[in-house]
Amino acid sequence: MNKIGFIGLGIMGKPMARNLLKAGFHLVVYDINTGAINELVKDGAKEGKSSGDVASQCEVIITMLPNSPDVKDVVLGINGIIDSIKPGSVLIDMSSIAPLTTRELAAKLLQKGVVMLDAPVSGGEPKAIEGTLAIMVGGPEETFNKIKDILGVMGASVKLVGDIGSGNITKLANQIIVALNIAAIGEAMVLATKAGVDPEKVYQAIRGGLAGSAALDAKMPLILDGNFKPGFRIELHIKDLINALETAKELDVPGVLTGKVLEIMQALKADGKGKDDHGGIIQYYEKLAKVEVRKK
Repeated sequence: MNKIGFIGLGIMGKPMARNLLKAGFHLVVYDINTGAINELVKDGAKEGKSSGDVASQCEVIITMLPNSPDVKDVVLGINGIIDSIKPGSVLIDMSSIAPLTTRELAAKLLQKGVVMLDAPVSGGEPKAIEGTLAIMVGGPEETFNKIKDILGVMGASVKLVGDIGSGNITKLANQIIVALNIAAIGEAMVLATKAGVDPEKVYQAIRGGLAGSAALDAKMPLILDGNFKPGFRIELHIKDLINALETAKELDVPGVLTGKVLEIMQALKADGKGKDDHGGIIQYYEKLAKVEVRKK
């Protein structure tokens, strides 16, 4: 494969594309934000004029976009991938979208002789920059084996979890656990702070026990600094939880705790905090308790 196409150069996509360039891959890139394209061109990428133009030049195309409608538009819309992609090519969608959308697009691409993999990621901007994302993949094993080395440039963990759509099901499970974990951190640390105990000392005391987690270690230092600069925005986590609850409804699975955390995130968005990092969930508890969890 001489060239890889990369469509979607946002908070996550840009550093992921950069890591591919650093690894020696030739990239053709496209985004509706021309500034993002220009940054990658300076790094050595070639500019694509549209999603379809990228697809016409590459045998492997990666998409990293905000939500299901965006992926559908890039694949099926005007100047989209489906009209220009060559039979035998592979589309790797690394966006976090609804599994039903993934399966719908995969079926249409298969009619063109194109295999699609869904490969959503976890780890946020820091791990996208480091190239240490967790990547969960759905699709045919034969195709996965062909492109695994590409994904390995962007992720420290690259796992095939099942057929097409399985990657996004896995990501929804991941997002439920992450959201509930961060909400629990917020609730617990606001309690400790309101009780007059130093939250930094609480964090250090519990992080080595059963309450310890990757989420606790990733988010607590930022919370203590009052730093809610987005690595993964609350508004995007809202999207994921809505997809999770819609999928749960289709499968007759309860989503009690997921629904409650979604309400918390939606309240924060209504307060103008939708673009904050999801570690900012703690601000919901801080507002109600009239206390801030910060370094002493």
